[in-house]
Amino acid sequence: MSDNQQIAKEVIRAIGGKDNIASFAHCATRLRIMVNDKDKIDQKQVENIDKVKGAFFNSGQYQIIFGTGTVNRIFEEVEKLGIEGSSKEDVKNQGKKEGNAFQRAIRTFGDVFVPIIPVLVATGLFMGLRGLLTQNEILSLFGATPEDISPNFLLFTQVLTDTAFAFLPALVAWSAFRVFGGSPVLGIVLGLMLVNPALPNAYSVADGSAQALHMFGFIPVVGYQGSVLPAFFVGLIGAKFEKFLRRRVPEALDLILTPFITLTVMITLGLFAIGPVFHSLEEWVLHGTTAVLDLPFGIAGIIIGFFNQIIVVTGVHHIFNFLEIQLLEKTGYNPFNAIVTSAMAAQGAACLAVGLKTKNTKLKALALPSSLSAFLGISEPAIFGVNLRFMKPFIMGLVGGGVGGFLASLFHLKGTGMAVTVIPGTLLYLNSQLPLYILVNVVAVGVAFALTWFFGYKDQPLAAEEITNRGNESDSSAVPTASMDDNTNHTETYRPKVDKLEIASPMTGTAVALANVPDPAFSEKHMGEGIAIEPTEGKVYAPFDGVVAHVMNKSKHAVILEHETGLQMLVHIGINTVGLKGEGFTAHVQSGDVITAGQLLIEFDMNAIQAAGLPLITPVLIPNGNETIEEVQTAKTGHVQANGEAILVVKFN
Repeated sequence: MSDNQQIAKEVIRAIGGKDNIASFAHCATRLRIMVNDKDKIDQKQVENIDKVKGAFFNSGQYQIIFGTGTVNRIFEEVEKLGIEGSSKEDVKNQGKKEGNAFQRAIRTFGDVFVPIIPVLVATGLFMGLRGLLTQNEILSLFGATPEDISPNFLLFTQVLTDTAFAFLPALVAWSAFRVFGGSPVLGIVLGLMLVNPALPNAYSVADGSAQALHMFGFIPVVGYQGSVLPAFFVGLIGAKFEKFLRRRVPEALDLILTPFITLTVMITLGLFAIGPVFHSLEEWVLHGTTAVLDLPFGIAGIIIGFFNQIIVVTGVHHIFNFLEIQLLEKTGYNPFNAIVTSAMAAQGAACLAVGLKTKNTKLKALALPSSLSAFLGISEPAIFGVNLRFMKPFIMGLVGGGVGGFLASLFHLKGTGMAVTVIPGTLLYLNSQLPLYILVNVVAVGVAFALTWFFGYKDQPLAAEEITNRGNESDSSAVPTASMDDNTNHTETYRPKVDKLEIASPMTGTAVALANVPDPAFSEKHMGEGIAIEPTEGKVYAPFDGVVAHVMNKSKHAVILEHETGLQMLVHIGINTVGLKGEGFTAHVQSGDVITAGQLLIEFDMNAIQAAGLPLITPVLIPNGNETIEEVQTAKTGHVQANGEAILVVKFN
């Protein structure tokens, strides 16, 4: 069985099985799944699947990030398991009621523009390469000058760089018809009508070399070369109008009348009403955008560079596609790109700092590839897979993005295209700007990396940092199986080598086998080996010198301790006590505190727990995952005294 096939099976199992999948699709980086019951998803199990870089709900979809290339292979394996893939449109339609009106509108706007971005990416790269090949410095290496370039070659490059923008309304109207349920071919024709050569060319009217037509003596009519909003609304209204007609035109006449009426009505509205109104609005949007980008002292760069990735997290960042297209079409350059690039590079750097600093093999395997993905222009794996989990790296990345954006704005960097950033984005700056583009990204990366390394991340066991209060779910699911991949010692870098370790009881009471615990996660030893204690005193003490790896901040019902050898131990007070939300518990330590044997860690009200109908029995575990452990033995059962005789003996390899 291939690795990807196994991963596909694990994904289906973790999200609740085939029956829980309403529809699924994929985009460039992630699986997008609509589920029937959110509660059936095992979030922790999903995140522990190999190659998964993060998973979260957004826009009504459960999205699992795998990264470019990998997601296609996983999607294919899921389909082979008998689950029919849906189009991204179907998945989005099922989630279209999620979020507020603004989020839904922006999501729909993005659905129209995202499919045409690859063409604009290619156009931007063509522009960059043409700029490189026509530079005096480059030509001089071959003993040539710009005058030596063949006019036919320049004409060929012009075809490559100008076509997409010359017929941009056709692309936008096609995509709008597709998204809103019309016939895409009608969208293409309507878009082409808006730029028909019989109309005065918009560029020629703008530079004064041509005059606009005036219909009825007062309505100015021009071609809409490069316009976006007129084509978008022609597509939106046209698709709705076509669907309206198809429900009413007899089937025998549908093939003839529906497209005829749709094209006639929509091109009339497009040229005489929709076009003039929304072209004016488009001009106002462009002026507003350029005014913000032209703010002095790098202010625009600071604002956009800092907040851009926050907007990415909200899922409404596709609005920027429209702004970038407008900038490129009207001005020929895109100052927004360099600022956004610094924001993405900074998140990648923060993720890289986490990956290099942690000793946890699972986190390292997740963080390093995710940082590379960000440097290649896709920041979601770094953001959702690593930085947002620990929050501080995300904040340090925002600061780095703001600093890089500030420099990009000061240097007036302007890309020749859009949608490619960071390393691939260098192709948009293949001119005199390239050294400054590299400098901006290096500074953004350096600031974010340094801040994260020194202030933004303290290496802890991954599972301990991922603990969340999961409400009324099974209590065992709210407690981690502490990761022992790294044997991290938070108090010293040196760890003494020992053959075995005897662990005293952290509580006073009666020690019994784990089989007596009324929770299969503990009794069947899914969480690890150990023992259970029926307490007779509501106090938990430190059984050895070490550090508090983690204490549940809200519920205070569980604590993970770490010995100087790197060995971790979990003390879980009662069963299902997470539901008490901390009532009756008092923690005397915090995560990261250094502790000594016999120190009081937590007090709990035994009567309050029993009054809630919850068992007091307390599992004391050595979590699974430490390959250095050879065996965990029970040393004593029956009555035990806190910090008295050993209850567990751990033997090391």
